[in-house]
Amino acid sequence: MPKRTVLITGGAGFIGSHLCQKLLEKGYSVICIDNFITGNLENIKPFLKDKNFRLENRNVSCYIDIPGKIEYVLHGASLASPNDYLNFPIQTLKVGSLGTHNALGLAKKKKAVFMLFSTSEVYGDPSIHPQKETYWGNVNPVGVRGCYDESKRFAEAITMSYHRVHKMDTKIARIFNTYGPKMRQNDGRVVPNLIVQALKNKPLTVYGKGQQTRSFCYIEDMVDGLLRLMLCRENNPVNLGNPSEFTIMQLVKLVLNLSGSKSKVLFKKLPQDDPKRRRPDIGKAKKILSWNPKVPLTEGLRRTISWFKERN
Repeated sequence: MPKRTVLITGGAGFIGSHLCQKLLEKGYSVICIDNFITGNLENIKPFLKDKNFRLENRNVSCYIDIPGKIEYVLHGASLASPNDYLNFPIQTLKVGSLGTHNALGLAKKKKAVFMLFSTSEVYGDPSIHPQKETYWGNVNPVGVRGCYDESKRFAEAITMSYHRVHKMDTKIARIFNTYGPKMRQNDGRVVPNLIVQALKNKPLTVYGKGQQTRSFCYIEDMVDGLLRLMLCRENNPVNLGNPSEFTIMQLVKLVLNLSGSKSKVLFKKLPQDDPKRRRPDIGKAKKILSWNPKVPLTEGLRRTISWFKERN
């Protein structure tokens, strides 16, 4: 039986490269598209000699034409960290709009299943807690974070339009905070920021008073959820994340304890439009995917700190 082929945009990124690995392990052929604006060649280097893996260095915001049969198109290309989308707001908007349009066009041409990697940021600074898929969000479209939030909201809208108009089989994964090995040291998100600072015994940066909450999903659990969603029948958005909620100060204490660091805490002004609370309602994922994150934060942080230690 011929191998099924999965194309992943942003495949050299954090989540994308873990997905490449898992799909190869499961016997799929994988085509990875990345222009390396934030992706890392080191993330996919082990796969380059695998006959079932192919790398295409290109920008998905430009027209995509890939020869051969493709059964699944997973659109993960995005500038997902604050450091990236604040520095490259136009590229962020382009990959969410033009990039999604091009990826959908390829999936339509190939009669492939399409899955969008969306984000919890579509909920903005939520007025409903925890966040269910039925919540429409509270987003500032002209704020500094609007380039990322609105690019993903547009991406969801065009994905659902292709589903309704062209009868395509589309999926939307609303991904909440995810962490683990292969994150960049200068990623800008809270987990790698704190770990790198702790390992270098530098002050740990906390914004506001550190009482804002987040939910942290280990990469292994996220990849499992994404693969289950890829293969299921659901076409409407599905939250994927760990429903355990922690304040940033609780996260700080865990990182200090697990790393053995003597770092102090440096408090800074809260960024504009920073969400105060963030926690997914994953009732839908539990029901339709039989999915529930298994790796507790302490264990996931231990593994992630160990990975970063090896590279410091």
